[in-house]
Amino acid sequence: MKNTIINIIKCLSLGIGMTCLFSCEKFIDTDLPTNQIGTSEVFSDVSSANAALAGLYAELWSSSMISGDVTGSAAILGTYTDDLTCYAPYIQNGLVDVYNNVQIPSNTIVYNLWSKAYKHIYYANSIIKGVKESSSISQVNKDRLIGEATVIRSLLYYNLSQIFDEVPYTDTTDYLYNSQLKKISKVQLISNLESDLQTVLNGLNDQYANQERIYVNRKVAELLLAKVFLSQEKWSQAENLLFQITQSPLYVWETDLSKVFTKTGKHILWQLKPANSTDATKEYLLYNFTTSLPTSFSLSDALVNSFELGDLRKTAWMLPIVINQKTYFRPMKYRNPANSNTTENSVIFRIEEVYLLYAESLVNQNKILEAKIIVDKIRQRAGLNPLPIGLSKQEMINKILDESRHEFFAEMGHRFFDLKRLKKIDIIALSKPNWKSFHSAFPIPEKEMVINPNLNPQNPGY
Repeated sequence: MKNTIINIIKCLSLGIGMTCLFSCEKFIDTDLPTNQIGTSEVFSDVSSANAALAGLYAELWSSSMISGDVTGSAAILGTYTDDLTCYAPYIQNGLVDVYNNVQIPSNTIVYNLWSKAYKHIYYANSIIKGVKESSSISQVNKDRLIGEATVIRSLLYYNLSQIFDEVPYTDTTDYLYNSQLKKISKVQLISNLESDLQTVLNGLNDQYANQERIYVNRKVAELLLAKVFLSQEKWSQAENLLFQITQSPLYVWETDLSKVFTKTGKHILWQLKPANSTDATKEYLLYNFTTSLPTSFSLSDALVNSFELGDLRKTAWMLPIVINQKTYFRPMKYRNPANSNTTENSVIFRIEEVYLLYAESLVNQNKILEAKIIVDKIRQRAGLNPLPIGLSKQEMINKILDESRHEFFAEMGHRFFDLKRLKKIDIIALSKPNWKSFHSAFPIPEKEMVINPNLNPQNPGY
């Protein structure tokens, strides 16, 4: 059975890879070769379908919009905003242009972010289609498999819509249809995600399929749905979902900052597991420098200097390194090097995000004091005093933004997504001189627009 699963995953990866040879030239080329993911044999039983889904999770860890390396949103959006300073020597790949906010439609970083996301959306759609059409998988397992694939697809779409604004949406693997897709409005896409997530919620369980929480569950779907509600300014619906998550016995507040990124933590909602048991996380490898100048990123002066005096997160999660009489700060949320990592996975969602989003939903309903209690909980763990009483709505929103920045730096592109959602993205101009208002959205990749003119017009400013 083990060899069978491995072969299925290899087959799926090959199928997706073959498809992407075409999708990179034709947006989302579909209808895989008949001996690959689209065949009924892959979904002939639940074990094979589980293996197909495991292949998608592996792809997400390896190189995706949510992976911890330079292809992921944490690095790209962290340096695009004001949290990471880029030292990448390979200027030709477009990363330095992203850091300097001078990216153009032919930028390879922008293209890869888009193309990998749609590659994995296609992968998820293929799984959903195959499971739906299977005659040998029980309805309970169908609901679970379709639910997990839909949540992953929804997360990718949500992030795409925040990064690029209007983007195409597809839930099919039909080649002709996908090759001619048009962009849809953000309002319509977010509405689609609300419908998709509501449809699959009841088919997902709260209980995790794996003790390391490496597969999504119902609470992960609820968190994503709450983000959708916040984007729609449906504050009370978001509040209800986020409150339910905070009250779940599945999650326990972690009081020790040194244990926040330990994989056994009960505050973690979802994390991605390295390919091999002792592999370092991609985050550790990306930000690792000790005695020589950083070759990828360091934490920006703007971020480092924004912490309040006595904030324990600054000492727990940053490492100052002096090189040539200059101090650089390295993210130290992940600490285990290659071949000796047995305690860390890459965290995607953790309960602290739920609390801060919960506070955001409250303050937007003018429940300022209730929001203050939640923000103070985050601050207390960081060794900080409670916020003063009497803050205005906007002052409290700014405090939530500050706490999110200090809690989630170098994680999942939080800074960009928070500023974008709260319509404060232009604050980046205070520390990034090239920033213009139109930089709130990336350009649509030039390659995609050449192949599919239906993606016109280009985003403003590009």
